[in-house]
Formats: sequence, structure tokens, C-alpha cells
Amino acid sequence: MDASRDSAFSPAKALDEALAGALEHRIAGSLYRSRTTVDGPQGVEPVIDGRSYISFCSNDYLGLANEPRVRAAFIRAVSEYGVGSGASHLVTGHLRPHHALEEELADFTGRARALLFSTGYMANLGLTAALTGRGDTLFEDRLNHASLLDAAVLSRARLRRFPHGDVGALERVLTDDAGGRKLVLTDGVFSMEGDIAPLREESRVAWEQGAWLVVDDAHGLGVVGPTGRGSLEVHGLSCDDVPILMGTLGKAFGTFGAFVAGSHALIETLIQQARSYIYTTALPPAVAAAARTSLRIVQDEPWRRDHLADLVRRFRHGVQALGLPLLDSTTPIQPVVLGDAHHALQAAIRLGERGIFVVPIRPPTVPRGGARLRIALSAAHTPDHVDRLLDALAELAP
Repeated sequence: MDASRDSAFSPAKALDEALAGALEHRIAGSLYRSRTTVDGPQGVEPVIDGRSYISFCSNDYLGLANEPRVRAAFIRAVSEYGVGSGASHLVTGHLRPHHALEEELADFTGRARALLFSTGYMANLGLTAALTGRGDTLFEDRLNHASLLDAAVLSRARLRRFPHGDVGALERVLTDDAGGRKLVLTDGVFSMEGDIAPLREESRVAWEQGAWLVVDDAHGLGVVGPTGRGSLEVHGLSCDDVPILMGTLGKAFGTFGAFVAGSHALIETLIQQARSYIYTTALPPAVAAAARTSLRIVQDEPWRRDHLADLVRRFRHGVQALGLPLLDSTTPIQPVVLGDAHHALQAAIRLGERGIFVVPIRPPTVPRGGARLRIALSAAHTPDHVDRLLDALAELAP
């Protein structure tokens, strides 16, 4: 240590003192986030600190995260390809399971090509920064996922936000803007609201104004639509209507990773220019192999979506009978909005005491005054699970 330094000064202590105030403020405002350590596999009946719960907060919508066939595919691929990919896709990390999964995802989404990314966050950052820059404009729904908003910052393009689902407002800001490329970015299914974006109207407005529509369908693919092809299928939209589609594999498909699907020119451009693709290690090949099995199950077993839809209807009927404030959603995401962050936190604690595990969602994830219990249903739930949740929620009823 340099003797000339003031021995009374501690950089580590100064750092902690600088951060402590903000942490204390979060605690006082019931906004402090805590991690829960789960024992055993992902599922609707996790064990936490030695106690079994019924969980209603996972995005494992089709119950595939611990599906035996998906596990077996992962194990077989580990035996053949090892654990890590070792490098980026552009070096030696692009293995046969990756390539096969990309081809199958392209076929599933009805597009020419698909490109794997390590996460949905990285996919959104990569595609946005690769396609836009200074002089271009991004138009985003105010309730878009954080990754789409952060992508705008990374791209250095101008960001213009419009009120949630307000196609008229989108049309006005698009009409007012001139010059450069225009991208309209939106979630397909909004992760905290559970509603589906008005994509048909947004695609029309984007086409009329010379903009490209980008849909992040992380919470839609595999789940909504007659064949599980997501929010675009719900609206009957084609590749011309939505030229850029992003999907994830860690939700309905039960594994990990993400992809962008589109034209040959789009995918080749991302391979050349998407920094979050070029400069990161590829997914473990076993994850890609497991995702291929999940993709087949999604297509071959529509009963999972049918059962899930029945559970959604059962839950909504029960909550409405209780008089609790429930957002309008037909998807597995069923938000019970309680408003105050402290109220939402205490409600989650009370549910936990009844053996129901639900994480309270508070600002800044949702707008101030919009704290909620984000109930996420899964095809692995049973009607009895839902009824037990409703019995516990009855204690919160006015």
C-alpha cells in the first residue's frame, strides 16, 4: 500500500456508505428485492427452506422446465457434445444442435431464418443496435420490457414512447417524425399486464409510415394462438406485417436462450453487426438440444394450452367473484393490482403463510401506484391448485 495515502480513508467503506442510503430508502418504501433459494427442480410445488409451496410466479407456462423428455435430451447432448460451447458462434461455438434448432425455429415461426442469442435481453440489445443509430428513431410502448427500453439507449437512436396500446398516439408520433429509419418496438404479450398488443393496427400504422415493426413475443410464443405460434398468430399476421420477431426459450419452452426470426438479409446483418451475438459465448449445445425437444412438444401436445386456458378461466371467474381488482388478460399472466407497494408486499407474505408462493411486483418494474401480485399460471397446475390460491386470496378481498 502506498504510504502517502491517507490511512484513515477506506475506499471500500466509502463505497458502502455511498450505497447504504439508497438501500435503506428501498427498505422503508417496501421496494427492497430479495432472492428466494429453491431446493429441487423448477415446478409448481417448489420446496423453500424445507417447506413445500404452490408457486404461481414462474414463466414455465407449459410445465416443460422439468419435463422428462426435455431432461433426457439435455443429458444425451451432454454425453455427445459436452457442457460448454467454448466460444462464440463465429469462432468454434456454433455446434450442430444450435444449427438444427435455428432451422426448426425458423420453420415454427414461418420465417426464412432464425438466429440464437444467449438471452432475450441480449437479442433485443443486439438487433436494435445493429439496425439503428444516430439519426434513426425508435417508437416504443410505454410498458415495454426493460430490455427494449435499454436497447434504445444502446442504439443511440432517438426514442419516442407512446401510451400503452394507444394506436392513435403511435400514428401521431410516427407522422410527426421525419428522416432516418423508423422501428416500432412492442411486446407481443406484456409481461406485467398479461394483455396482447394491438398488433394488427400497429402493423398497419407502421406500414403506412414506412416503419418496421419489431415484436418481442417472449411471453406469447408457445402459449397463445391455436397452435402456440404466439401473438402474431392471434392477429393473423405474416412476415410482411411483422418483419422482425424475437422469442425466448426460457418461458413456455422451459429451457434457456432466445432467438430472432426474419429474412435471410436480416439474420445475415445480425451475424455481422449484432455485438451481443458476436462477442459472447454461445449457448451450451445441450440447452439447444433440450429446446428442440420442447419445440416438438409444444407442437405435438396442444392439450397443454387447452388445460392452461381452462385454468385461466377458472381463476378469473374466482377472482371476479371475490371482487379483487384483476386486469383484463386472457393469457397465463393474471395481475391482481393492489396499488400500494407495502400492501402488495404484505399480501404476498400472507399468501406465503398459507403455502402460496407469489412474488409482489413493485415499482420501478411497474408504474408507481401499480404494485401487484403477478399470478402466473402453468399447464402443470391442477384445478385444485387454483382453488387453493383462490381460498388464500379470499383473505385479501374487500
